[in-house]
Formats: sequence, structure tokens, C-alpha cells
Amino acid sequence: MALVLMEEFGEVPGEGRVQKWILKSSNITVEIITLGCIITAIKCKGKNGEVNDIVLGYDDLEGYLANPKYFGAVIGRVANRIAKGRFVVDGKDYQLAINNGPNSLHGGLRGFSKVIWGSEGVEGGVRLTLTSPDGDQNYPGEVQASVTYTLEGDTLSIQYQARSTRTTPINLTNHSYFNLAGQGSADIYDHEVSINAPTYLPVDDVMIPTGEVRPVEHTPFDLRRPVLIGPRLKEVPGPGFDHNFCLSSPGDAWTERMCARVFHPASGCVMEVSTTQPGVQFYTANFLDCSFKGKGGASYPKHSAFCLETQNWPDAVNQASFPDALLRPGEQYRHVTRFTFSTA
Repeated sequence: MALVLMEEFGEVPGEGRVQKWILKSSNITVEIITLGCIITAIKCKGKNGEVNDIVLGYDDLEGYLANPKYFGAVIGRVANRIAKGRFVVDGKDYQLAINNGPNSLHGGLRGFSKVIWGSEGVEGGVRLTLTSPDGDQNYPGEVQASVTYTLEGDTLSIQYQARSTRTTPINLTNHSYFNLAGQGSADIYDHEVSINAPTYLPVDDVMIPTGEVRPVEHTPFDLRRPVLIGPRLKEVPGPGFDHNFCLSSPGDAWTERMCARVFHPASGCVMEVSTTQPGVQFYTANFLDCSFKGKGGASYPKHSAFCLETQNWPDAVNQASFPDALLRPGEQYRHVTRFTFSTA
């Protein structure tokens, strides 16, 4: 198991201190802060022995307090978009804050990514905990949530758990932005990606799934065999990928499965992703625009990173044919996602 260290990262006035947890194995170092359960660094070796930090982020707490693009954060209560910020549970209408065009995005104005979590060391990692009160961001029920990061060898595991006192939608994910050439590299066009999904969800002009589950075959969304991201982006309508790939069908047992692999030939860095979640949102950082400075003063332009956000299907709370999005009293929400790093 990994070496686990903790140090102070800063203080948020009126809210408390933020710690940084450092997980170290022989080849990988992962850094996590208690604000938003944010992964602030993943450092791994390339094929020539060089060490690269492969996630985008900031040098200090001030950057993460703003964090408009959710770098590295755990997203909740509900990742991705809810159409018009509206849903109905147990016959009651709920209206969330609108923060992404006409929709609610990533848990609202002050979702799980914006608050300080409790933390404790565990074998090979750290467990972070949060109590989200009934009515938080206008979601029903008090939710007890935990996120546990563990590092074993070259594999980073993220375990998500939650319970609620009332029926509520929930969909947790991690929003790390990766560039396997190293954060601050200009683009991801030279990365090869494969996603083991036979179908994907087309979206409307405000990025809400239309309800159709479309086969990827004979479309630019067929990533079942490795493709170079740069040329493929030229075939995708709009600014790039920002779509849910369906790893399982509604009603399927949510067993862990390999879902994606990304390879950067120049560095030899490989990242493989497995998950129990029914979907993965593949996003190619279409809306980064160099408008702020990242780690080491880096500017982050469009397509300078990718995200593989394992999660339930977007807007599932409003789409009856999608996998169930609700957590009911007495039930436990439980999922795991693993990132394995290697060289080739």
C-alpha cells in the first residue's frame, strides 16, 4: 500500500482549514485537498523516467476556491446537467439554481465541489466525509456522503458512498482534467483514446440528452478501437466531445468493467479506467480559453485536456428510460472507479 502523508494547505475564512493528503507508491504520487475532495496532482513516470504531473489545476488554495471549471473536484449531489434545473420526486416539484445556460450543472451554485470535507487517513489512502443538510441547494433529504481515495501500486481507486433521509437524486463523479504529456502541454491531439461503449447519448443545443440511445457504429463516436483524438475531433459536431458513453443498459447489474484507455505515444504514458457506473462522460475541454493561470503559470487553451467522468447518465432524474437516478431512505449509493497508470 501507498505511503500516506498529510500537511496543511491553507484556510478558508469562516469555514475552516484545508488539508492536503499525499499518497505515494513507487511510481505514482497523488495529492488531494479536503476542499471539494479535489485531486490537485497526479505525478507519474514516463517511459524515459521523466516525472510529469498529468492533471490540470492551480498552485494555491485561492485558485481552487474559484475553480470555475471544477478542476479535480468531486461533483455532487448531481454531476452533469439537469434540464431547466427541475425535477419531481414523490410528487413534489423541485427547482434548482440555473448556472449553465438554462440548466443546473454539477450540483448547483455551491455543490460538493465547493465545501470543505472532513478527512481521516486509511490504509493506503484517505477517506473524506460530508453531511449535506436537507434542502442543500434545494435538494431533498440529508445526505451522508463519503469519498475514499486509495493508491495501491499503479492504481488509484475512488470509492463513493452515500445515504439519504429522503428520496433524492444523486450522481457523484470526479472531474479531473488529464493531459498525459503533462499539465500545461498545448493540446491532447496526439493522445489515443478508446472507450468500450456500444452506444452514446445525443444531446440538444443546450447539452441535454434527447432521450435517444444511439449506436456508435458508423459515427465519429465509435471509439471502441483506439483513435487519435486530434483528427477525430474534426469529425465531431460542435466544439468537441462532451457526451455520455453508455457502458451498460438500464436494469443491468452495475458490475465493475473496463471502460476506457488513453495512450500518449511520445511519453509512453497509459491510463486505463474501470468503473461500476453505467456511463462515462468524455469531455475534451472545449470551453477552456486561457482566461486564467494554472499550475506553474500555465495557460490552458481549448482541447488542452480531457475528462473521463464516470457517472450515471445525464438528466436521468427526468428521463424514465435512463438508469435510476434516485437514492431512497434505507438504500446505500455505492460506486467505485479505478485509474491505472503504466508506460508502453
